[in-house]
Order: sequence, then C-alpha cells, then structure tokens
Amino acid sequence: MNGQNPSDDPVKSPEIQEIIMSYRIGIIAAELAKRLDISPVRALHLFYESQTCADLHDKRTGLYLYGNLYIADEFMRECESAS
Repeated sequence: MNGQNPSDDPVKSPEIQEIIMSYRIGIIAAELAKRLDISPVRALHLFYESQTCADLHDKRTGLYLYGNLYIADEFMRECESAS
C-alpha cells in the first residue's frame, strides 16, 4: 500500500464514516419516500426511529454491509410486521 499504514487511511476516520453513513441514509430515505408516497423529510424521520436504522448503525449486525435498496426492503418488512 505504497508504504502507508492502513490505519492512516482517511476514509476510515470517524468523521468520514459519519459522512458516508449520512449520505447512505439520505438515499434510503429518498427510496422510502418514493415507495411510501410521503415526503423525504417524513421518510427520514420514520427511518431514524426504526429498528432498521438502529441495526444499520450497530456494526455487530452487519447490516451496514448491505446495499441501500436491501436496507429499504428491511425497513418495509419491519413496517409490515409492526402492523
């Protein structure tokens, strides 16, 4: 790796990781807004209150490794099981 220490990778910094996560959540919320025919802001609020969002932030679940559309599907399944 060009003589660089992998821990020096700026992408692995907590700040960059938070930016990446925020970007992903925005994409997921936009997809949910489309699927549920609600405003993106409402979709964002619903997602942030969900177990799916909590699981996305919990590295132990591995959900962060999945794609945004899969995570949107997980949220939809969570909503269906709650009703």
